[in-house]
Amino acid sequence: MANISAIAPERIPLRTWIGVLASMLGAFMAVLDIQITNASLQEIQASLGATLEEGSWISTAYLVAEIVVIPLSGWLSRVFSLRLYLLVNTVLFIFFSICCAWAWDLNSMIFFRALQGFTGGVLIPSSLTVVLTTLPPAKQSIGLAAFAITAVFAPSIGPTLGGWLTENYSWEYSFYINIFPGALMLAGVWYGIKQVQPQIQLLKQGDWWGIISMAIGLGSLQVVLEEGSRKDWFGSPLIVRLSIIAAIFLALFFFIELTRKQPFINLRLLRYRNFALASIVNVSLGIGLYGSIYILPLYLAQIQKYNALQIGEVLIWAGIPQLFIIPFIPKVMQRIDVRLMVALGVTLFAISAFMNAGLTNQTGLDQLRWSQLVRAMGQPLIMVPLTSIATAGLNPKDAGSASGLFNMMRNMGGSLGIAILATLLTNREQFHSNRLGDAVSLYNPETQQRIDQMTQYFISRGADLSTAQNQAIASISNIVRREAFVMAFNDCFYFIGLALLVSGIAILFIKKVKATGGAVAH
Repeated sequence: MANISAIAPERIPLRTWIGVLASMLGAFMAVLDIQITNASLQEIQASLGATLEEGSWISTAYLVAEIVVIPLSGWLSRVFSLRLYLLVNTVLFIFFSICCAWAWDLNSMIFFRALQGFTGGVLIPSSLTVVLTTLPPAKQSIGLAAFAITAVFAPSIGPTLGGWLTENYSWEYSFYINIFPGALMLAGVWYGIKQVQPQIQLLKQGDWWGIISMAIGLGSLQVVLEEGSRKDWFGSPLIVRLSIIAAIFLALFFFIELTRKQPFINLRLLRYRNFALASIVNVSLGIGLYGSIYILPLYLAQIQKYNALQIGEVLIWAGIPQLFIIPFIPKVMQRIDVRLMVALGVTLFAISAFMNAGLTNQTGLDQLRWSQLVRAMGQPLIMVPLTSIATAGLNPKDAGSASGLFNMMRNMGGSLGIAILATLLTNREQFHSNRLGDAVSLYNPETQQRIDQMTQYFISRGADLSTAQNQAIASISNIVRREAFVMAFNDCFYFIGLALLVSGIAILFIKKVKATGGAVAH
């Protein structure tokens, strides 16, 4: 099989590079928009008069639309041409971002967020398709390094930027911020990506049953993963119904795509060992990447009472160093087996998770800085070589399917990881609360002594004896709950580290691929 971009010339004009970088800017915006909005979610909910549960749909709507459109992007870019498809969706992404800032109630916000996710989801796989179809093998790793910035740097910097905008301006600027880079992307894509003839006739031959079954199945599964922990999983009739719908329609989707001669997404790519194994590692990368960005801010907010900006100041230590590491990855790939690079990256990422598994109620920025730096060293070593391994040796016609599948795997891994971590956090907090509650018994002399000390403290603050005793017992109860939460957060980081290490087994079975000028090809 020929490499995806073997047909491209070795000498690349500046115009092409501008097109590649412009497409990366779009992917960066789309990934950033998930985290930057999450940092402002409390303010958005308050402004729209939404409860915590209602407000969760602001994020869910975006993610559901995004996960549905990502696999579709490869086929639709052939139908309308990649250039036109990117231009139209960039304009719509900017427009719906402004609409989100102007939302007048919760329903309008959810509606516009879904449309924003539907257009933003196009930008992520399309940027990888641009790299694989416009750059020759000798330069692909440079494009993949740029793509890695969108995949691993944007989620790290999102909470920082979102917190800063919310603290200094207002939540609306979390959406307005897309206007300027969106305009730059439009100019870059218009100038740098060649227009090819759209193949509108493909709509007549469209795999519509496959598309419909995928949209219903993936959309239902995404809602289950996002809302399951909030709705007590299968204790909720909604989650039960959606789980059944997801199982039926995803099974139908796989059957259609594997039996149809011209499927809209080529699932047969998973027969290629390297692509399948790289996809498994990519799922674990999604679990680690999005799971860490979910669980660490939650710890900092609940235990340390950090605001959005302070949380961002912690996470930025995993973001900024990657900007200095990623540019060197293509050169390193020429000299070191890319499998070893991925293995080292997974190991470092897992170590950073285990470093965070020793949290106490005093752990803050000074202690977390080092684990964030270790993570910053590991993530780039996974993303760039892993994408090279997955795409090496694929035919040009499979670029869209490969990009859609590979990105969907990482995003689905993120959704799965967050769902598991949310449930694990709740269950382990209850487990540790019960164990600590047994140890901190009112009949325990040490506990009674501590209650007496705290009772005297509250009396000295003006409370009567009965009130002071109640306040002392309540304080002890709060301490127990706090420590139970800290232990549960530690369990969550253990899970992330173990998930990464287990996926590392797949690396042992990946075939060796040869680096050509920094890219990977058979």
